[in-house]
Parts: sequence; structure tokens; C-alpha cells
Amino acid sequence: MNLEFTEEMVMLQDSLNKFVQNEYDFETRQKISREGIGYKEANWQSFADMGLLGVPFDEQYGGFGFGQTGLIVVMEAMGKGLMLEPYLASVVLGGQLVQLAGSETQKEQLLPQLIGGELKLAFAYVERQARYNLSDVECRAESKGEGFVLNGSKSVVFNAETADKIIVAARTSGDTISQQGLSLFIVDPTAEGVTARHYETYDGLRASELNFDQVNLDADALLGTLDQAYPVIESVIDSAAAAICAEGVGVVSQLRQKTVEYLQTRKQFNQPIGNFQVLQHRAVDMFMAEEQMRSLSYLAAIKVTEGESHERIKSVSAAKVYLGDARAIVGEQAAQLHGGIGVTDELDVAHYVKRLGLLNTLFGDRDYHLQRFSQQ
Repeated sequence: MNLEFTEEMVMLQDSLNKFVQNEYDFETRQKISREGIGYKEANWQSFADMGLLGVPFDEQYGGFGFGQTGLIVVMEAMGKGLMLEPYLASVVLGGQLVQLAGSETQKEQLLPQLIGGELKLAFAYVERQARYNLSDVECRAESKGEGFVLNGSKSVVFNAETADKIIVAARTSGDTISQQGLSLFIVDPTAEGVTARHYETYDGLRASELNFDQVNLDADALLGTLDQAYPVIESVIDSAAAAICAEGVGVVSQLRQKTVEYLQTRKQFNQPIGNFQVLQHRAVDMFMAEEQMRSLSYLAAIKVTEGESHERIKSVSAAKVYLGDARAIVGEQAAQLHGGIGVTDELDVAHYVKRLGLLNTLFGDRDYHLQRFSQQ
């Protein structure tokens, strides 16, 4: 597949790759992950200055209008650098929810602030009992006067600790697993009744468990149409799934390159181990997996952009299935071919493998998406 980037996107790709190379080496990344909020605020402002925060958004709100194709460029580079900043949570999830579901007033108010780096968003949709079922929502928002009262819990809310606003998926009518009756609400994380437990995920990112106890919301907290949020949620989650497949391409690319370099320098029997044909074959397997992963992630981006739900679901799920395959073909082989050091915290390879493992489970693991694909 040949997906041609525009000149502007090529420039964006080059600037981001240079940023990763010059400002985001592995030692710097490790230091940042272990301090404070888990990422560097100055980097987030640099993202705003480079225009990264406006990549998928319409030009009328200050964005570039690159859509899903632009997200490929950003997420692949972020995968290469194992970047910690909340781009997925704030831009890919939160920002796109606002753009797709928000009123014109909400978009004009929130998107320019997000693009300028002044506002961070998080999306609370996962519940413990739901697994990967987006419609399995017990968190409930009930009408009260002109507003709503929110009660319930959410799990694995990425970067909620630093979010200025949290978009919460809540049930406003219908049965627990019904696709009808879901609504989106913009919640202030400092509001009375909101409590959180923050923690570090095993790949070095940050997430939170949130609890909402009689949280009062104004009428303008509703994002989009009451009871009709499911199609928007599904569309944005598919967009995010396609985006992390592109991130996976960046991760796989780095694992393959670092493994080949190691095979060329590690010596056994007075010669580089890369001279042994069986290891060369395994390196070729890694290269083929990377190219197939890239093609499927690009196809998923195209189908997400075109918007036809049947083809979007098929292409996104196909890419996610192969992301799971690439985790085994590339991730496990990279760790094994590095020997004992391949699983140590001191070596960057181990952290790339961890990230690839989380990407496999995020927004549905391989088994889930294989079943989803087959149902189409």
C-alpha cells in the first residue's frame, strides 16, 4: 500500500522525529517517568508550539485538519520515542469526542484551548465489569432540575491526574448493556463528590480509578445529544485503536532496528551472531511483521477517515489482531535475541516490549478483535 503524506505532514513528521532524537533519549524518558506527574509539562507546550495538538482538528478551531492520517504521523513517532505525554488521552480521545459530539459553543470554547496547550482532557469510559463492551455502563447520570447527578465508578482513566476536564460516559436511560441511553458529560475533576486513586501502569504511563458520588452537573455539562452517545463513543474508540496501531508500528520499528544492531555487534564463536543464518531468518520475520503492521495501520486510518462503519470496524479490528501477532513475532523475539538483558529494566528493549504488550490489550485485545472482525 502506498499512502502519500502531504508536504505539511512530512514536515511535521521530520520535526517530531528530530524532537525524539534530540530531546527524548531513553535515559531522559526514564527520568521523566519517575518524577512528578509522569511527563514533562515543557514537552507538552513544545507539542503545542509545533502544532501537534491541532493535528486532527478542523481549521476553523485552530487545527490543521489532517484527521486520522495526521494521527498516523504523530503516533508512530511517539511509539519510536516511547513518549509519556497524554496525547492519546487528551487529543485522540478527549479532543475528538468534543469535535464529534460537542455543540458549536463547546467546540469553540474547548478546542482552541486544547490546541494551544492550555487544556488537557481525559475520557472515563471503562468499567470493571465491562471488559471491552463499550455499551456495558453502570455509571449513571439522573436528571435533577435543569442538570444531572452523576454516580458510579470508572477504571483505567489515562492521565486523569493532570486533566482539567474529564469526559464521562454515563447511562441516562435503558438497560445496563444497551447501546441506547448513553450520554457524555464534561466533569470537573475537582468537583465535590469526585475522588480518584492514581497509579502508574506497568509500561510507565499514568492512569486513575475514579469514583463519582452525587456529583452535581449543570445542563451545559452534557456533551452531545442525550441518550445518543454510543455511535460517537464507538467511532472515537476505533479512531484511537487505529492510532495506537500506528504507535505500535513505531515501537515495532525500534525493536527490530535495535535487535539487528545487537545481532551485528554481539559476538559468539569469534563472529557476530548475526552471521548465523537462523538468526537472520528471525530478523527477516521481524521486518516482514513490521511492514505488514504498517500497511494494516494505514488501511485502518483510511477507513476511519471514510467513516463507513462496516469497513471501519473490519479494518481497525484487522490491524489490532495483527498488532497482537506483532507483539509475539517482534516483541518476544527482540527480548529473546537480546538474551538475559532483554528483560532488564536498564535496557530500553524491555520497555518497548512492555509498551507493545499494553497496546495489544488497549481498546480490545487480539482475541476480542478477531471475534469482532469475524462478526462483520
